[in-house]
Amino acid sequence: MNTQTAVIGAGSWGTALATVLASKLPQVTLWCHEPEVADGINHHHRNPLFLKEFLLPENIIATTDLLTTAATHTILVMVVPTQFTRTILTTLQPAVTDETLFVSASKGVEAETMTLLSDIHIEILGTPLGSKSCFLSGPSFARDTISRLPAAVAIAGSDPQRVERIQKLFHTAWFRTYSTDDVIGLELGGALKNVIALAAGINDGLGMGHSARAALITRGLNEMIRLGLKLGARAETFSGLSGLGDLLLTATSDLSRNRTVGVRLGRGESLESIQQGSHEIAEGVRTAVGVQRLAHKLNLDLPITRGVHAILYEGLSPLEAVRDLMERDLKPEILL
Repeated sequence: MNTQTAVIGAGSWGTALATVLASKLPQVTLWCHEPEVADGINHHHRNPLFLKEFLLPENIIATTDLLTTAATHTILVMVVPTQFTRTILTTLQPAVTDETLFVSASKGVEAETMTLLSDIHIEILGTPLGSKSCFLSGPSFARDTISRLPAAVAIAGSDPQRVERIQKLFHTAWFRTYSTDDVIGLELGGALKNVIALAAGINDGLGMGHSARAALITRGLNEMIRLGLKLGARAETFSGLSGLGDLLLTATSDLSRNRTVGVRLGRGESLESIQQGSHEIAEGVRTAVGVQRLAHKLNLDLPITRGVHAILYEGLSPLEAVRDLMERDLKPEILL
């Protein structure tokens, strides 16, 4: 097993994945954006900003030197927010080699360009290297993972040997890994479920009830499938861990950042006030921009996504969004 593994990004999910790897490898490097996070991990074995109540394994070594990390590690696990992925990849690209294996564990669509993370990898790293990147997604909260509670995720990639290597690297007694070659389906499931989770949270904040939430989740899954088919994904991927599994977790749990933001929006708080002073990023807030633009480009009607976008950025009230959804023209349930 290759021991030269680094996690790029020391937020909650990056920290949790570093602990998974640290249970199997002699040493794991964790690149931190904030110097105080690196100091806290190296001196006290705690992340002072994220999951700070957990004592981290001593074989996690933190650093703020991105280029050296990229140059001295064979496997780079990318766990930075989607909207910063392009910048980080551009910065580290001169230091990597053809042997570097990238694993993306971020979820989202680049807002301004409507670009999937797999396409960003190819754009920045070049086709020979970027097209071999692997992608990790599935129903797995950072707090559960770092607590060693059972979870299962999927690893996607176009190179079967690399996928198998990463599948084995991450698999533990409490963190089970499956494989798939449907990169687009896995990515879209992980990205769009955050938008639908915002909608489910808004529903709960409004007090609309369990029946309405179930309808939102079900119709949200339909939006995920329809967009996925347009972009070349397979429909069955969305019934798996990175689709329905992640959607159910994120749209129903109080640990979900996206659902929590939705709840607060439904209760009348503004997006600006919700985001002030928070270290955690609800990826669905920016992903809604990219997905809405992508749907418009593809001439695809995604009413739940459109409603979430309108609440976030167009001044539509949550109650008006509910009315718009309920009063749409009647149509068949299955329309792919």
